[in-house]
Amino acid sequence: MRMVDIIEKKRDGGVLTDEEIRFFISGYVDGSIPDYQASALAMAIYFRGMDDHEIAVLTDAMMHSGDVIDLSNIQGIKADKHSTGGVGDKTSLAAGPIVAACGVKMAKMSGRGLGHTGGTLDKLESIPGFRIGLTIEEFENQVNKIGLAIIGQTGEVVPADKKLYALRDVTATVPSVPLIASSIMSKKLAGGSDIILLDVKVGDGAFMKTKEDAMELATKMVAIGKQLGRKVIAVLTKMEEPLGRAVGNSLEVKEAIETLNGGGPADFNELVYDATAKILLAAGKVKTLEEGFEKSKEVVADGSALRKFAEMVEAQGGDPEYIYHPEKFPQSKYDVAILSDRDGYVARIAAHDIGVAAMRLGAGRETMEDAIDPSAGILLCKKVGDFVKAGEPLAHAYTNKENAEEVFAEIGHCFYLAEEEVPVEPIIIASID
Repeated sequence: MRMVDIIEKKRDGGVLTDEEIRFFISGYVDGSIPDYQASALAMAIYFRGMDDHEIAVLTDAMMHSGDVIDLSNIQGIKADKHSTGGVGDKTSLAAGPIVAACGVKMAKMSGRGLGHTGGTLDKLESIPGFRIGLTIEEFENQVNKIGLAIIGQTGEVVPADKKLYALRDVTATVPSVPLIASSIMSKKLAGGSDIILLDVKVGDGAFMKTKEDAMELATKMVAIGKQLGRKVIAVLTKMEEPLGRAVGNSLEVKEAIETLNGGGPADFNELVYDATAKILLAAGKVKTLEEGFEKSKEVVADGSALRKFAEMVEAQGGDPEYIYHPEKFPQSKYDVAILSDRDGYVARIAAHDIGVAAMRLGAGRETMEDAIDPSAGILLCKKVGDFVKAGEPLAHAYTNKENAEEVFAEIGHCFYLAEEEVPVEPIIIASID
């Protein structure tokens, strides 16, 4: 078998065999297939696509290119949740404790952020002492004991994806649905959970800018799960404005705590309860989505979801007092109100630009070596549909950086006002299972 023949076959629109796909992944990981041939195949896939079976085989080959986590020592059904990334997305911090409090094991391996704000791990590490580097044995023991753990990826998981993604990033082949779907699903399936909920973001602050593109990606990922014997649910959610009000690491942890205390922003709560209800239904804990919503709200109302979050924090070396008393989180040196220059209804908040502004304040990283300031970020005072008067705050910017006036001005430019009242659309666009 020759790599050049595989490239030529896909270039001309052919369907690759299982053996050809596995030959490519195996050879690329062991170094026998060079970058220039891998990039040629990636470009051929970008233009010619792959059918569902090809994508499933590619995903399976990538998944088995390294360690596959065996969670069979964890009793009961294991669930995981993945978001394709958005601004202010702290859903796992609230959904995980709710699901665990309802009796479904939440065994989540997560990542860090690059750009915008930090990832789930960065947010959790804003809690003093929190440890993300558990061994698999510690991970399993913790999930068995309290039903919940969120850790960094352990072992050499999906090395094929690490190599292939780095190559795609410099060869203009990132926006390929087969390659995106196999990248995401190979990592999630290697994590070993029985149920995977995928939150596919759509809009200005998301990787997928249109509903059509997001629907195609979500459908492909659900099909991969079906072919490889896993229960996968995908939800398309709106990311035209930041999720909730908080953008920034400790700010987002505090907002998740607010939701677990029965408060929290309406759009964030809508997304959290939809996610938890779907996971509970897939796990057989409830018979209807409505029952899933009610059960989720019950564990928030009786305080058991918040206690579950505190238990996880304590088990992973963090100080649980920060969960019960979020005012303990350090405050930034500067708290600057971003004021509106006129009256109007908020018609749009540029999610991507808010994320970039938060990063420049210290809440995210431009390179993996950048340090994150846990206290930095942006807190929205107004959301789409709200009325604001001239001189009222649109947002508060938090930073420890000197001379950030240019960023403060950019935050103000992220808010677009209209004279007429603006309708507020639901955050859930569609569900696929």
